[in-house]
Order: sequence, then structure tokens, then C-alpha cells
Amino acid sequence: MMRSLWTAASGMTGQQFNIDTISNNLSNVNTTGFKKNRADFEDLLYQTSRVAGTPATELTTVPTGVQVGHGVKVAATQKMFTQGALQNTGNVTDLAIQGDGFFRVLLIDGSYGYSRDGSFKIDSNGQLVNSNGHRLIPEVVLPENFERDSLTISQDGRITVKVAGNDDPVQVGQLELYRFVNPAGLSAIGQNNFKITNASGDAIPGRPGFDGMGQTVQRFLEMSNVSVVQEMVNMIVAQRAYELNSKAIQTSDTMLGIANSLKR
Repeated sequence: MMRSLWTAASGMTGQQFNIDTISNNLSNVNTTGFKKNRADFEDLLYQTSRVAGTPATELTTVPTGVQVGHGVKVAATQKMFTQGALQNTGNVTDLAIQGDGFFRVLLIDGSYGYSRDGSFKIDSNGQLVNSNGHRLIPEVVLPENFERDSLTISQDGRITVKVAGNDDPVQVGQLELYRFVNPAGLSAIGQNNFKITNASGDAIPGRPGFDGMGQTVQRFLEMSNVSVVQEMVNMIVAQRAYELNSKAIQTSDTMLGIANSLKR
């Protein structure tokens, strides 16, 4: 059986995975805080017929070897944590991070999730929660008689409100952000959340605007960092690569047919 059949098949499988990755990016083009994925590939093992440097004579060696590859495989998928565009929403509980850092939320199982999605709401207990009811950590509890429009979150994360009957704003909380040595090592778990892994390292807490942390921007949301134009170009390239690999299989099949039809 011709080696090229299996080699080209691995190329088609790889480009199918590439299209899957691009499709996921495009489907989340309007997802708040979404970070696009990139598929990385690597070549497979090589069959070596002659090793470079093999002695040719007593005084000379072969300058190059004879190797043939066996195709491609997916090496990794990497999250690209570039800054997304900020969109003005006018909602007092919407927050965007301008720069490095993640919000921390308490998940149902008691573990922590980390997110760039700052579309927070106020629940019946006066706490800031995300769209799935996960509480923002450190917890922020607003007083019962506060004026909603007076809720102010500064760029360094200080949360102040005005209470009915008092004209002076009262600080009710302090936001913290968390960053990682290797954010690409975080595990995406859906619902715009990530979890810590051994590759990401431990979360490094900090006050917004200090020690390398980004600033919090109230009444804004960070949109997806997916570029539709770039993803469409990537899709065209992947489609053409898929077609070329399928053409290699067709050519190999034709060659096998010619060999099979040979007569004495």
C-alpha cells in the first residue's frame, strides 16, 4: 500500500480539526470575554533509509540522508489572551478589564473559576454575581437601601454607593484581580470560565491598576478578541489544504490503479 495514502489522510484529519477550531472561534465572535483558540501542528515520525553522515568512502561521508515523513498531527490548542475591544453598555454593574488579569467567581462545586466576562448582576441578597449566579470573589454585598445609579467602581477596584438619606458615598467593597504566569495553561470549562492547572501556575492576586494588573472599567464589557476577517482567511487556507490532501489521495489511488492494470 502506498505510504502517501496514510500521509495525506493524516493531513485531512488535521485540517478537519483546524476547521473545528476556526468554527468555534467564529461561533463565539459575540461572546463576552471570549479568547480565540489556535491549533498548532507537528510532523509525525520519519522513516530513515539513509542517515546523514554515513561514510561513502574512506575519506568522505554522505552530506544528506534519505528520510520520508508520515504526515501531521495536532500538537496543541492554545488560547490567545490578547485584549478584546471594549464596548460601552451604560450598565453600572458591567465591568471590563483593561490589561492583564481575571475575575474570580465561586463555582457550584466550591472551586474557583476565572473569567474575563464582567457582565455582573445583583442578586436578591445584594451580592454581585455572574449570569450563572456564581458569586464574585472577594464577595461584594451591597446595602439594602443603596441607590443603584450611585454604584461606582473605580479603576483600582474600589466600590462605593450612596445610601438613602446620606449624600456621602460609602465604600462597600474592594475588587481583586488574578493573573497567571502562563494563562495559556488554564483549562477552559465553558460558561466563560477557566480553571487552574499545573501548567498555568497558581493565581497571583492583586489590586486593579497595581503590580502589573489591568484596570477595571465600569459600564463597559470586553468583547471577543476574534477577528472575523482573519478567521475567514484561516478557513480558506484550511479548506485549500484539505483539498490538496484529498487530491494526493486521489493521485495515489490512480497510481495504484495503473500498477494494478499492468499486464505481462
